[in-house]
Amino acid sequence: MTVLLWIILTPIALGVLAIGGYFLKAIVQGAREGWRYVGSEEQRADEAAALGFLPPERQNTELSAPRPARLDAALAAAKAGDFRPAAALFDETAAARDWEWRTRYCEEFADVAAEDDAWLLAWEAAHPDDPGAALVRARSTVFLAWRVRGSQRARNTTSEQFEGFHRILARSREEHARAAALAPEGDPAPYVGEIWTALGLGYPHAEMDRLWREITERAPHHYEAHFSALQYWCAKWRGSEELARDFAARAAAGAPLGSLMTAFPLIAHLEHDESDTTEGDRTPEMHALVDAALADAAAADPGHPRLSEVRHLLAYYLSLQDRDEAAVEQFRLVDGYVDALPWRYRNDPAAAYCRLRDESVAAAAATSG
Repeated sequence: MTVLLWIILTPIALGVLAIGGYFLKAIVQGAREGWRYVGSEEQRADEAAALGFLPPERQNTELSAPRPARLDAALAAAKAGDFRPAAALFDETAAARDWEWRTRYCEEFADVAAEDDAWLLAWEAAHPDDPGAALVRARSTVFLAWRVRGSQRARNTTSEQFEGFHRILARSREEHARAAALAPEGDPAPYVGEIWTALGLGYPHAEMDRLWREITERAPHHYEAHFSALQYWCAKWRGSEELARDFAARAAAGAPLGSLMTAFPLIAHLEHDESDTTEGDRTPEMHALVDAALADAAAADPGHPRLSEVRHLLAYYLSLQDRDEAAVEQFRLVDGYVDALPWRYRNDPAAAYCRLRDESVAAAAATSG
């Protein structure tokens, strides 16, 4: 009888131990993006809402932060056919040598022109050699090429789509050269835009190096330039994990505080992290990288057009590292806008953002309580 009971109970005991071991591992390691025992999902959402945080359905998935009112107005004017407010913005960035905002404006207006370029055609007709118009035309051609290609994987993309994609991208290379010839002295924007041509056409490394020299001679710590170039050097595009991490480390090394260059080692890590646990995000090295980026963000110009993107990244890694009070501080600064890494890589960016945010809010409250 004792032997029979042993035979019956042993599998049950082993099963209980296995289940217990699984949950112990889950508690210790946590699943990716911080699953922790801090109440139910509904309780966490209620607690976050009580503190003024917005639910998923009220998160803007097209922006990482509110647009400045003048930019919003100029975009609306362009869509209505009036190029003059856009032209004024570009003229101001040239006069102020504000290259960060110049590339941000370029990206915004290029997206509009790729949809309907009637206003840009009017700008070009009125001012044929306007450097702002040439810049928007070049970048909009890149946007148009990607729209022709579509967002499907290569196996689901037709030969006609690929042919149109490469033909239009080749034209964008010529248009970026024209924009560079017309650009105000010191403007890196045409070369920054061409990086996305380089990605699509598969520029060899030597050609990318040439393009990069043009940029860094003009603006050695330009955020969008570094973000774009890091994409080129990632394994998913034209580089490798080693090349991407090396590029990011060089960007951060010696960069002035407030330039936000310390975000790039974190982005390189994110781009190549295929783990389903947070172990690799919680190392002393990762803690040091997050601390450096925190100091960088604190010293940055509050009006920097990419600061919110860095804050999103900081909120994410601080939460994964169980540094919840600091994470909540960053979440509060960006809440309502989720078009930023890592959320834009998720199937439902707003839900992914709110889930991790709410866990940090609850964990911070539990710790302080």
